[in-house]
Amino acid sequence: MSSQLLEILNGVKTMSIVGMCKNAGKTTMLNWMLHHDRLRGTLGLTSIGRDGESTDVVTGTEKPGIFVREGTLIATARDMLRLGDVTTEILATTGIPTPLGEVVILRARSAGNVQLAGPSITSQLREVSYGQGLNMREIGQKLGADKSIIDGALGRKSLGARAVAEGVVLCTGASYHMSMEKVVADTANIYRIMNLQKAETLPPEAEEGLGKCLKEHGEALAPGALTDSMVVPLLRSGVLRGGRLVVKDPSKVLLSADTLDKLVTREVALETEEAARTLCITVNPVSAYGWKFDKDEFLHRMREAVDVPVINVKEELA
Repeated sequence: MSSQLLEILNGVKTMSIVGMCKNAGKTTMLNWMLHHDRLRGTLGLTSIGRDGESTDVVTGTEKPGIFVREGTLIATARDMLRLGDVTTEILATTGIPTPLGEVVILRARSAGNVQLAGPSITSQLREVSYGQGLNMREIGQKLGADKSIIDGALGRKSLGARAVAEGVVLCTGASYHMSMEKVVADTANIYRIMNLQKAETLPPEAEEGLGKCLKEHGEALAPGALTDSMVVPLLRSGVLRGGRLVVKDPSKVLLSADTLDKLVTREVALETEEAARTLCITVNPVSAYGWKFDKDEFLHRMREAVDVPVINVKEELA
């Protein structure tokens, strides 16, 4: 599995790691990717939120640190520099403020542990990753980063937007819920949303209402989020049947699995203007809160629910 996974991960220039919950194994996966030469070339690393601390500031549980190799490029808040043990060289400032200081771009001049606290909102993350000012693409061109990794915060489906990253590593685990069935179902639903088909053409934007636009054109570009309360009445009225709905990115889809199924039944094409592809899903069968799943059953059920590689971070990432 590791060789197949590495081939997939090395096939993208930018990726985000998104956790379904705290303690899903996100940092374990990140450290596995950062180790030695698994990912080819010089790496760029940033975060949305905070990571790398030894104890989770929300749950109080122990966490693995983030270990980087020499030469790694890092975008993090200035106050985080004193909490790591790597020798650093500041290469540039971004002008992006955070509660922990301005985000700066640095190079690790030695291997060691770092703490990350990057841009707190997606628009700022785009500036660091893909925007007009200093960004991770420019870092690749000017400073030598061949691949960029964004360590994602809880619940940020916006990290599945193509404007932020080409690929997504989705991490899930027993800490999400005591019911394995719910963990698998909810993870599969997020995976489904993150992998909506990319729209080849854009329909008219539904500025005067989704229903009106669908009636007139048979398709619509949703101006904001899609919710069950918006879509279900349109399904019941027959307006949504055989048409096409397009959203900006996966973060705009707030639909339940049941509503998504109904769209399929009514032959409604749900597409996205921009979306990254899910590269793999990692599972952690051990909860930080005292329970655990049968590891083989959890892995089997998750693999049945999705069509990308699924890895047990506790055993398969040796």
